[in-house]
Amino acid sequence: MTRTLDLNCDMGESFGAFTIGDDAAMLSLVTTANIACGFHAGDPVVMRRTIQMAKARGVSVGAHPSFADLYGFGRRRIQGERPEDLETQLIYQIVAMQGMCALEGHAMTHVKTHGALGNMAAEDPDLAALCVRAIRAVDPGLAFVTLPYSETYMAAEKAGLPIACEIYADRSYTDEGQLTPRSQPGAVIHDPGQSLDQVLEMVMNGMIATTGGKRLPVTPATLCVHGDTPGAVQICRTLRDALEENGVTIAPFATAA
Repeated sequence: MTRTLDLNCDMGESFGAFTIGDDAAMLSLVTTANIACGFHAGDPVVMRRTIQMAKARGVSVGAHPSFADLYGFGRRRIQGERPEDLETQLIYQIVAMQGMCALEGHAMTHVKTHGALGNMAAEDPDLAALCVRAIRAVDPGLAFVTLPYSETYMAAEKAGLPIACEIYADRSYTDEGQLTPRSQPGAVIHDPGQSLDQVLEMVMNGMIATTGGKRLPVTPATLCVHGDTPGAVQICRTLRDALEENGVTIAPFATAA
């Protein structure tokens, strides 16, 4: 059986005089880019430049919206926002990305929520439904990149939104299929060998090995490689080489129309 897997990376997170990650190098390895929309990182110039680089390399692009949290890089759990206000903020970010993509003639394919917003929505059915509504309000044809066994996955499925099931190389999983909270030991996998073994188990055998010893079925469409991790480019290159050596075809889960 031929297996195909997308490699996605969160990028476009530089801002003004500050550079985060090596986007140019990552774009030579990944097949999908999730581009920051200015609320947790990035700015209009960086957005446009990243889209241009992605188009030149044949990399699919999507919006990477977040809470309005530049100070905390979108990693603070913000609560108390009126739902209609948060929904509008997400729509604003998605539309901004869509407009920039239209300007460059490289249609956007998906949305992936960032940081605390994504983590909270994965656990909160109301927040998950809000994210889905925001995406559908802009374009119901956009795919939602989200975790298996999450509220966001179920909300997208219920609403008929296209889904790209996402897995992680450098994060462990709970028995419920959620990412282990970073506050807990072993949440982040630092050993490259362990990381590769986990990816191959999910991609080749269709199973998530959890911290409690369970094995949960999964059909991954895309693998996330964090661009701001030290040594990210080499990690991504190693993962890609290993996947291809195991017969996996690396290709985007969706391409621009």
